[in-house]
Parts: sequence; structure tokens; C-alpha cells
Amino acid sequence: MIKPNIQTTIKNLTKSALDLVFPINCVGCGREGEVICESCVDNLRRLEDPYCEICAQPGVEGTCQWCYENPTKLDGIRAPYLFDGPVREAVHRLKYRGWRVAATALGGLMANHLERQRLAGEVLVPVPLHSRRLRSRGYNQSNLLAREIGKRVGLPVHEELLIRTNDSPPQVETRSREDRRSNVLDNFQSPHSVEGRSLILVDDVSTTLHCTSPNTCSSSRWWRSFGSRQSQSCFLFWRQTKTLERFC
Repeated sequence: MIKPNIQTTIKNLTKSALDLVFPINCVGCGREGEVICESCVDNLRRLEDPYCEICAQPGVEGTCQWCYENPTKLDGIRAPYLFDGPVREAVHRLKYRGWRVAATALGGLMANHLERQRLAGEVLVPVPLHSRRLRSRGYNQSNLLAREIGKRVGLPVHEELLIRTNDSPPQVETRSREDRRSNVLDNFQSPHSVEGRSLILVDDVSTTLHCTSPNTCSSSRWWRSFGSRQSQSCFLFWRQTKTLERFC
């Protein structure tokens, strides 16, 4: 009998192979040829200025009151889009349906944003999956996005700088702020020195108000305690929740 994680891996590999055989259709309008066509990209809901220079909360000049009163180990966050529309569907397919072809288009959107609003960083570091989840999914979507960004903006990707030590449940399965916080505490380690380095963490979606992802904050807090000069984050989405949550 084939084990469930092997079945999932085979399923994802099959889907990835089919992506190479059958035409790609736009997730927004269905037009053949692109993951997200130019017309749909033009209509995506963007995170526009002004926004908080730390957490990217819209409508704020400088630093928002929440970030001012609750200092974080994270130096700044950038996310070009709000969590809506075709790009949301593309991320969902990339993460849960084995649609690896979406990484090129989505990483390109993130790279375009970084070229316009450059972050102070010398290395791209994707937020890692635990090895068990990586085997099941077959790839780390944050790593695919980071590689695409790196190719376009000329920054190296160092996935080995950060590893996830605990196979904690997905954040979407937690029920409260405290559950989400405890779910990611002590989840990360680095086998390499980061002293004096400026790092840009790469992930797909920020899952809390003020774009302060618990995964990202947990890893950035760990890094800063071991001498990282700066740690900033690049997300594809900024998603606002209904409750105030801070993890850093």
C-alpha cells in the first residue's frame, strides 16, 4: 500500500507534468498563454502609497501607531498587492494544486515591485517548509518565488540560511492569536552565520493585520538575536484580518 505522503507527492508531480503538456490559461479571464495576462495584471488591486514604512498598513504616512507602540525585530515589509482577485487564485494553485508554472509569473510581479521600491538587503532567503511537508508538496513555493526574484533583480538566494525544525500545523488551522503565536515559536534555526548581513525574507502571503506574518517574525526575531544587521520581508499579498495581531 502506498503511503499518503507518497501519494500526494506523485499527485503533485503528475500535475506539474500536465502543466508542461497542456496550454496555460489566465486565472483571471481564461485567455490562453499566460498565468495572469497583461490585462488582468493591470486590474489587480495594488497596495498603494501611503502605507506604514514598517508593516505596510495602507493609509499611513511614516510609521503607524501600532508599529510605533509595538517595536518589531522586522525592519520593513513590502507587498505589491492586496489579497484578492486572480493573483490570489494563482497563489492557491501554486501552493495546493501543484501548479509550479505560476511561480515564474508571481515571482516576476514581486521582482517588478522590488525594482521600483528596493529593500535594503543583499541576500534573499525563502521562508522554509519543514522537510516532511516539503516531501509531501514536492517543492517550497517561497523558494520558487525567491529564485525568480533573484534572477530578475540580481540578488543571490540562500535557502540554506534558514531551516524549519518543527512540523507545526498550517496557520489556517489555528483558531486564536495565541494559537498562531505558539504555533511558530522556536520553529526556525540557521546552520550558518548571519552576523552583519542584510537579509530579505521571501514568502507569498502575510496572514495577519499589518502584514506581520508569524512565520516571518519568528524567523526575523531569531536572526536579529544572532547578529543579522537587517531583516526585511517581501510578500506578494497584504491581507488584513479583523483583529489586531502582533507576533514580533
